[in-house]
Amino acid sequence: MTWRGNKATAGIILAVALIIAYAAAQSFLVMAQDDVIVKGPGVSEIRMLGEYFSGLKNTAGDTEIYILRGPKPGGRALVLGGTHPNEPSGYMSAILLIENARPQVGELWVIPQSNLTGFTHNDAQEASPQGFTIPTSWGERYFRYGSRATNPINQWPDPDIYIHASSGQRLSGSEVRNLNRAFPGRADGNLTEKIALGITELICQENIDLTIDLHEASPEYPVINAIVAHERAMPMAASVAMNLQLDGINIGLEPSPANLRGLTHRELGDHTDTLAILMETANPSQGRLRGRTDEALALTGKDDGYVKAAQLGRLFVPYDEGGHPLEERVGRHLTSINEFFIVYAEMYPESPVTVEGIPLLWDIEKNGLGAYLLQPK
Repeated sequence: MTWRGNKATAGIILAVALIIAYAAAQSFLVMAQDDVIVKGPGVSEIRMLGEYFSGLKNTAGDTEIYILRGPKPGGRALVLGGTHPNEPSGYMSAILLIENARPQVGELWVIPQSNLTGFTHNDAQEASPQGFTIPTSWGERYFRYGSRATNPINQWPDPDIYIHASSGQRLSGSEVRNLNRAFPGRADGNLTEKIALGITELICQENIDLTIDLHEASPEYPVINAIVAHERAMPMAASVAMNLQLDGINIGLEPSPANLRGLTHRELGDHTDTLAILMETANPSQGRLRGRTDEALALTGKDDGYVKAAQLGRLFVPYDEGGHPLEERVGRHLTSINEFFIVYAEMYPESPVTVEGIPLLWDIEKNGLGAYLLQPK
């Protein structure tokens, strides 16, 4: 090949490299942009998690806390969304609480992006979407579809083995960036552990009575469409599960395993006075039997592979061509949260939390998610 041929080939390679670099930069900028969360009529105050643990201040892990106070004193409940930012029903449920809920007695605290840095990247190796769009009567709202783990830009490298600090439990090294393996956290730990400590400190300093962590899991996962409860919260969770079943919402109840460490339902129940709950909804984009992982799958929950798996009896939830759409998953979470508030008030009448305006499953399935999203100003 002549020098002219080499020069032409080099030019083509350089041009392709620049195109790839530009596309990567655009992708990075999209994920770096904050989602818009509208302050609803019930929001009294917005704080930062770094106020409860100074080691988070001015870091990528510091995140917003929305406080909704009722006109009458009572208990305090905390809802965690975005512990895993690639599980959109938890995130969207937290946002709908912020934009619609109106406490009448007590206080509702909501952290919509518990692992904020996880929203700044996605799982490219899973071909995950960068975000999803919800239509409304006035336009569209865009939300990021993040990663299960803290952004490696903010915490690196991963060890070969992750050792949970307070228990000594040994896990895969990548779990070191999983917020739901980092509780109760530690002050001299990595960023993920500091986020966990900030949440633990918030619960302790503010005397949070009830904590609900919102998640999603794959349809082939045994603990699915379920409530997982710390033993101190089990009587309340059992009543909630029974009431939901009577309302036609099939939901399981699981005890928090004492030998599985680092999770909210275990560590927050052990290290604080809060009643610790975790909830899971069925999302095929979390699983291994799925086809293309795109925005449509995240929104509709429809996947031919899971239809076939259901026919073969390989799943732990019913699954047909209707899938498990985001409306259903968010509706299940919010209806369960509402039921927890009702049962909690019955069991602890000295510190009730009473909240109006929470969109319930049948409302969301009828009207769509967009009907409960406020228009940014």
